[in-house]
Amino acid sequence: MTGTALSHRLRHALTDVFALVYLALCAVLLTWALVVTALDDSGESMAAVIPFLATAPASLVLLLLPDHLTMSLLAIAFGALVNATVIGWCARALRGRR
Repeated sequence: MTGTALSHRLRHALTDVFALVYLALCAVLLTWALVVTALDDSGESMAAVIPFLATAPASLVLLLLPDHLTMSLLAIAFGALVNATVIGWCARALRGRR
């Protein structure tokens, strides 16, 4: 029963409008950073810093993973989901619904 209650609360937190807007913003920033980095011939693009900052502090926890593109994407996705969950819970609490 506890597992279903937790998944129910997580689903409600992640389907909140503010959480979905935040997730969309993170997806746009990540796409922008990947495109800018791919088009940069010098190899000195710092565009990947922006998605990390947008998903901090949770993404910074996984930043110490091995240096690979998939690990960076995993850290950004994890940070975005954790922060969106917190945003959803806060939005629902401020509206007075549980």
